[in-house]
Amino acid sequence: MNEKTPSLSIVDISGLASDDPALRAEVGHAIRAACQDKGFMYLTGHGIDAGLRASVLEQAALFFDQPVARKMAISMAGSICNRGYEPMRGQTLEAGAPPDLKESFYSGEDLPLDDPRVVAGKFNHGPNQWPEGMDQFRATMERYFDEMQVLGARLMQGLALSLNLPQDHFAPFCQSPMANLRLIHYPPQPANPLPGEKGCGAHTDWGALTLLMQDDVGGLQVWDETAGWVDAPPVADSYIVNLGDMIARWTNDRYRSTLHRVVNLSGRERYSVPFFFSGNPDEPVTCLPGCASESDPPRYAPTTVEGHLREMYARTYA
Repeated sequence: MNEKTPSLSIVDISGLASDDPALRAEVGHAIRAACQDKGFMYLTGHGIDAGLRASVLEQAALFFDQPVARKMAISMAGSICNRGYEPMRGQTLEAGAPPDLKESFYSGEDLPLDDPRVVAGKFNHGPNQWPEGMDQFRATMERYFDEMQVLGARLMQGLALSLNLPQDHFAPFCQSPMANLRLIHYPPQPANPLPGEKGCGAHTDWGALTLLMQDDVGGLQVWDETAGWVDAPPVADSYIVNLGDMIARWTNDRYRSTLHRVVNLSGRERYSVPFFFSGNPDEPVTCLPGCASESDPPRYAPTTVEGHLREMYARTYA
């Protein structure tokens, strides 16, 4: 259940669907070990169709292969909810480093401007922007998004078990959740990069869970306090899952939100597809049962999912 690869544990979550409480508990134990180790794991037994996964990567490559002008026609700069295309070197995740050597496309739940949540100004709620002339792109991404929503909720069940909570503890959090699908293209690392230049600078994620589908190129690295930067190479038919800052906050830092980065030294184009599962924006985020004690009281003020995300956004873009 919890085997070792060169750097991360492999956790098979298929047991979460079992009627046997012992099998579900075994998954919870494996998740707990990974969350307390690096906050990263390889996820198998996820049930996402291999053909759909391949189609998402294929459509991503086709999208990024378009001329810049066509991609910029749906620039996220024109979006009220950070959806659409982000150009090469459009983000700097590591303070003091050059801009990241990557380009992206963002989508989420597609909400019209008159949706009550959009009218109310909920964080990152609104309509998607879709590229023209790509007949299969939207349908592929929407189908994949829907399936990843289900997987994210299932993984939250495993997370609850890992914390000795009822399996449905996070059910309200998983109702009408915020989630974002991001397509990323990393060109090969330049032969003579600027000092500190890389595909993606060192950072932690903000939300609850990130489920990453990567191609076979590699380049993801995870920080280990003992070994330094360790590689997280592709493992066939798996996701790499990491915890975001919100889970660290929720667990009083019992679980880890770990620095990671991308350095594409392969000489090939790299494509990856992270899915960010952040939960219901109104769900309270207060220290979970069993995660504080007299000697280690709650370290964070109570907030909500939306409040946490707004706080992280303000801190990052201050």
